[in-house]
Amino acid sequence: MSIPAVPSEAVIGAPGTPRRYLHALWLLSGRDLKVRYATSWLGYLWSVLDPLVMSAIYWFVFTMVFHRTVGVEPYIVFLITALLSWVWFNSAVTDFTRAFNKDAKLVRSTAIPRSIWVNRIVLSKGIEFLFALPVLALFAVFGGAHVGWGLMLFPVGVLLQTILLVGLGLLVAPLCVLFTDLERTTRLILRALFYASPVIYGVADLPGVFADLMAFNPLAGIFTLYRVGFFADDWAVLWDPFAVIVSAVMCLLFLGLGILVFRRLERPLLKEL
Repeated sequence: MSIPAVPSEAVIGAPGTPRRYLHALWLLSGRDLKVRYATSWLGYLWSVLDPLVMSAIYWFVFTMVFHRTVGVEPYIVFLITALLSWVWFNSAVTDFTRAFNKDAKLVRSTAIPRSIWVNRIVLSKGIEFLFALPVLALFAVFGGAHVGWGLMLFPVGVLLQTILLVGLGLLVAPLCVLFTDLERTTRLILRALFYASPVIYGVADLPGVFADLMAFNPLAGIFTLYRVGFFADDWAVLWDPFAVIVSAVMCLLFLGLGILVFRRLERPLLKEL
């Protein structure tokens, strides 16, 4: 399969020009999406099949097999609001591990900041996340979710997750070039993190100290922002201001740490490539 070429004049140019950077970022993200769906007749539907299948499985297990004591009704909406976000997070972090090795020659030859190879992943996966939102809306309508004013917090969740992913990408991507074993380690961490994040359960379902500790998982606050708008009647159960505030602080800390580490490792990274 041939990969759509990115015009060199759009990529190679004045590194300090924000307009050129954004244009190149859009072209590279668009290329990623075209490559992903080039040979698929289902197109963007693949971006929602994974969370839909996962949601169906967990819904069946926790409603048909076991007596569910976590989450709120409608449980399928409770699941999908977090699963769509998790798919964006998981797929982006997975791609970070090979962000530079995949296009090593182009990374070395470009004059724009190398952070674009991280940001293109965040953007392309974020677009897939946005493409999947109509599915969430359909489940909310037909599942009987009670939408409230908290839906206005949904974009805040998107913003925080974007900040978190950019920070993690600036950390993970260069480290995986310098330490190749980190790619497999990252995959193992992601598997454990799925169950250590309030995807199939909520923060309120955890007892005492565990609920406080969960607040230090930045995904906990992000999931809260996504969910509260679809469960107006359960606002008091789902809304956790402590988790949201801690999540916002941690997202900014990850971004700052990522920028610092990336600046320190950029030169060794280019030598390794």
